[in-house]
Amino acid sequence: MKKAIFLDRDGVINKTVIRKGLPSSPFSLDELKILPKVKESILILKKLSFVCVVVTNQPDVSRGKITKNTVLEINNYLKKETKFDDIFVCYHDDVDNCDCRKPKAGLLTQASKKWNIDLKKSFMIGDRWIDIEAGNNVGCKTIFIDYKYDEYKPENPNFITDSLINAASIIKKINV
Repeated sequence: MKKAIFLDRDGVINKTVIRKGLPSSPFSLDELKILPKVKESILILKKLSFVCVVVTNQPDVSRGKITKNTVLEINNYLKKETKFDDIFVCYHDDVDNCDCRKPKAGLLTQASKKWNIDLKKSFMIGDRWIDIEAGNNVGCKTIFIDYKYDEYKPENPNFITDSLINAASIIKKINV
């Protein structure tokens, strides 16, 4: 079985857009900005034999704020630019009560089946409590990237850092 790095998209791969004081997804390619050292981070993680999979909630599709085609355009651009292996997206909103919306584990379990991933040897990296809880729900080690958002903080991440490159360094140190 393979080991994986599960990465949240907005706030880990690309910069969030702050709307009304809260982190939000970009609504267009024009708003999209890849965070510093993301490409280098993915390269480090791949050299450590991790499959790099993005798992992202995109409820603004259900809310009518962005089209699924725009999300696909953004995701395809990010995949081409940063070289992660795959992306799994939940387009639902909270009221849909689906299995794939983080903090539920559906996106991670879908990816684990497709890629034959051992979740216990894998990591979930995210910038919000829902990412950390999703990782905890499947037994992954978790790394919280703390941007000091004015919102609920995750309980008990395995590691806390301030960037993906520093998360990659943590993983490298414990996987050598």
